[in-house]
Amino acid sequence: MMLRSIGSWSHGIIDYAMVVLLLIGPRMIGFSGKQATFCYILAAVHLALTLLTRFPLGVLKIVGFPLHGAVEFLAAIVVLALPWIAAFARGVLSRNFFVSIGLLLFFVWLLTDYRGLRGAAATSSSETIS
Repeated sequence: MMLRSIGSWSHGIIDYAMVVLLLIGPRMIGFSGKQATFCYILAAVHLALTLLTRFPLGVLKIVGFPLHGAVEFLAAIVVLALPWIAAFARGVLSRNFFVSIGLLLFFVWLLTDYRGLRGAAATSSSETIS
């Protein structure tokens, strides 16, 4: 059984931090051009998804949290492959940045409880003990 230890509140904080990381990454790491443009586009898409998600830190609460998770899983794969898809894999700084972000997205996806089972499991186990 996989331990999904990140709840919706913590995931929201991570999402907003990811947006900031994508916005400041190119300047901090030292790359520009289409690689930086991809970062800014990813930041805008991630911000929009987060603002639209039905979870504690969402604003408009349109997108269900499980769908949010599916989009993040697909984004992790695309971000991991982007240096090769968009032909900037030779740029070591930007390639490594995108691979790191893709892996980070994947691990956050892997550890997030998108269906709220973590709280349900805690409730059912406390009921069993009573």
